[in-house]
Amino acid sequence: MTSTVPALGTRTAEGSALQAVLLDMDGTLVDTEGFWWDVETEVFASLGHTLDDSWRHVVVGGPMTRSAGFLIEATGADITLAELSVLLNDGFEQRIGRDLPLMPGAARLLTELSAHQIPTALVSASHRRIIDRVLKTLGPQNFALTVAGDEVPRTKPHPDPYLAAAAGLGADPARCAVVEDTATGVAAAEAAGCHVVAVPSVAPITPAARRTVVTSLEEVDLTFLRGLMTQMR
Repeated sequence: MTSTVPALGTRTAEGSALQAVLLDMDGTLVDTEGFWWDVETEVFASLGHTLDDSWRHVVVGGPMTRSAGFLIEATGADITLAELSVLLNDGFEQRIGRDLPLMPGAARLLTELSAHQIPTALVSASHRRIIDRVLKTLGPQNFALTVAGDEVPRTKPHPDPYLAAAAGLGADPARCAVVEDTATGVAAAEAAGCHVVAVPSVAPITPAARRTVVTSLEEVDLTFLRGLMTQMR
C-alpha cells in the first residue's frame, strides 16, 4: 500500500458527510478490462489452449490468483500460477504501453475531487507494478493513497483493500463512496460497509441497498457522491 502524498486525515468539505472517495482502476477509470481478456487469450493461445468467451465473466474484476487459477484449471494448461502471473503482467504492461484510454468522465471526476481536496484513493486488484504504470496516465497527484492487490492479505471480493484504504485516509468506511465496475469489486466495497456507485463494464450489476448503478462516470460528480451519504443512511 503506497501513499503518493502526505496523509489527509479526515478532512471533509463543509456541510458534507462524505469523508473519502475510493476508486477502482481497471474498467472504472481506465478502459482496460478488455485488455486483460485479450492478454489472457493470447497467453493461453501460446500455450495451445483456446479460452471460452463465457469465461470472461468469471475472471473479470477478480484478483489474478483467482482469475489465473480458474483459467489453468479450466484449460488444463501445463503452467504454474506463478509462471502465468508473470506472463499476464508482462503482456498487460506491454499492452497499456501502446494505448491506455480513460473511461468517459474519469479525468473530469479526478480533477473535481482534487480541486475540492476530497481524500481519494485508488484501490485495485491489479499488482503494484501495473498500478504504478497506470498512475503515469491517471496522475499520481490525484490520489492520496493507492492500494494494490498484491499488498493486502486478501484482495477483492474481500473487504480488506477498501478497509485498508479508508483506514489510510483516516475515514469511516460508512462515510466513503466507492466507484466500481464489477460485481467482485462491488462485493468488496459493500463488505467494507461503504456506499457504492456501480458503473458496469462487462457484466450487468443490479441496484441494491447502499448501491447506485449508473451507465457512465459522466453521471458522477462531487454533488452526486455527497448526495449518497444522505440518501442511503
